[in-house]
Amino acid sequence: MVDLKRLSHLVALAEERHFARAAERVHLSQPAFSRSIQLLESLVGMKLFDRESGQVKPTPAGLFLVDRARRLLFDARSLQRDVQLYRDSRLGDTAFGAGPLPAATLLPVVLRELRLQYPQVGLRVEMNNWQLLLDRLCAEDIEFFVSDVRGLQPDARLVVLPAGRQLTRVFARAGHALAGRDCSLQDLLAFGVASTRWPDGTRAEVARLVGGAEGEARLLALECDDVALLRQLALTTDTLIAVSEASCRADLEAGTLVPLQVRDLPQIHSEMGIVLLARRTPSPMAERAIGCVQQVALGMNLQ
Repeated sequence: MVDLKRLSHLVALAEERHFARAAERVHLSQPAFSRSIQLLESLVGMKLFDRESGQVKPTPAGLFLVDRARRLLFDARSLQRDVQLYRDSRLGDTAFGAGPLPAATLLPVVLRELRLQYPQVGLRVEMNNWQLLLDRLCAEDIEFFVSDVRGLQPDARLVVLPAGRQLTRVFARAGHALAGRDCSLQDLLAFGVASTRWPDGTRAEVARLVGGAEGEARLLALECDDVALLRQLALTTDTLIAVSEASCRADLEAGTLVPLQVRDLPQIHSEMGIVLLARRTPSPMAERAIGCVQQVALGMNLQ
């Protein structure tokens, strides 16, 4: 079997045209180098060099083999370099998913940090609800996803890492009829609430408080997984939105959205989690992306 080291000896001799200089170049004694070339000739079953009066010239077979050896050695060096870059997360693409709330709160900062730190790496991000993201994860189309995991059932196939809690409140545009008032759930019915999909337990509790499934249907006027669209709806209509404070922080700071005080609304919060497959080793880039999500969630002090 011809190995890369022996091929490097072949190329060195073809370029130096002298056994002593070629041996010195590859850090071998001349006898050891000569044995390496002889073994290579034996392995391929052809004479690769003509040796005349101290001059060494490749035979046609030698030239044929040297040309291909150079290509193999170049590819080997490229592979070694790429492995190092991949290990250091400077090469190699990764794909992950994000649910509606982390897409609005965590993802802008996470993507900015990843692009600044690893500009050569390709990223693919899928934004959807956790049920569809779970299907994508199990099909191994993405390496992990971050989402509200309250509805996720225990599953031995999965590992879930915590990524902060986001408190959900009801918000209205500044100047809304309910702004600054002490409200009840019944007060919200006239305007309707838009929100991302609530877990079954939260829906059942709200339904009980507003008079069953019919009352819940009147209260939840719109379900949408696009938080930016929900914010725009609240800013331009009397529709109320139930989202996390973190997802509309800029509107709150600007005073264009205001939180409502709803005395009989049960506390609603989202438990953010990073979900990955239990028996799959993440790529180095995926590991760094997961670490970035955790750092950003910690830095945002999501409660």
